[in-house]
Amino acid sequence: MSNIDLIKKINDLKKEKKAIVLAHTYQNVEIDEVADYSGDSLYLSRMAAKTDADIIVFAGVYFMAETAKILSPQKTVLLPNLSAGCAMADKINLEQLRTFKSQYPGVPVVCYVNSTAAVKSEADICCTSANAVEVVKSLNAKEVLFVPDQHLGSYVESQLTDVKVITYPGFCPIHHDITVEDVLEKKSVYPAAKVYVHPECRKNVTQLADFVGSTTAIIRNIKNSSDSEFIIVTEKGVVERLERDCPDKKFILINQKAICDSMKLLHLEDILHALEYNKYEITIDEQIAKKALSSIDNMIKIGA
Repeated sequence: MSNIDLIKKINDLKKEKKAIVLAHTYQNVEIDEVADYSGDSLYLSRMAAKTDADIIVFAGVYFMAETAKILSPQKTVLLPNLSAGCAMADKINLEQLRTFKSQYPGVPVVCYVNSTAAVKSEADICCTSANAVEVVKSLNAKEVLFVPDQHLGSYVESQLTDVKVITYPGFCPIHHDITVEDVLEKKSVYPAAKVYVHPECRKNVTQLADFVGSTTAIIRNIKNSSDSEFIIVTEKGVVERLERDCPDKKFILINQKAICDSMKLLHLEDILHALEYNKYEITIDEQIAKKALSSIDNMIKIGA
């Protein structure tokens, strides 16, 4: 079946089943053709919760579909491929977080949304890569625990002068493996290019950036920039969307290894099969979901 036929069939099924499709920025760019919303994970889940859709098809990874279910418990949430996981989220589970907390009694826990529902349920407040600094600041604490991403936690600490951020040793392998040498090599070839870096990268990499921000912030700032050449220090999907949306600008991917294999598992055929056969429905323990929602709500309340 051609992409045109797939897109038509998916859109017909969306209308028939009162369904929407959410596409994370790291997805294969073809998914955007049928997506009702595209962007960062929490934004997608929050937008889906505002709709009257009965079914949410999440083109992303497992923890993202869980978050959508937490925010829309009455809706059916489908993840087209259950193998679409997240190496960062897998680096900490509920028991590991409880052990980590026990070493620092009374210290509040900030949980990056790139984590499972169970881990969110044990945190005091969630954050995104866009609002992590504001969330930590809002706690008015001298120390905070930050899970699971050590690099985002380190970046947050670098932006605050009076808070010690104690990080769990988790990381995104894609961003963790990007080195200073990668950036310097690209700058030597493209000396006029601005360097845009995701805060999941190592601290010595973010220190070389002209701009540090979430995928959405990177895309938004580049679209509004008068500069014409950019080195993109995050996953390849961001480059693909920028090339599509800003054909008059030049984009250089930091290296050819900056590809999340889990994010690339989904194709239009998978979206179609999810809608045809209700593959695969996400369910969450009620108590876990309730506690995880509280952590997310605590973030939303501060308006960050």
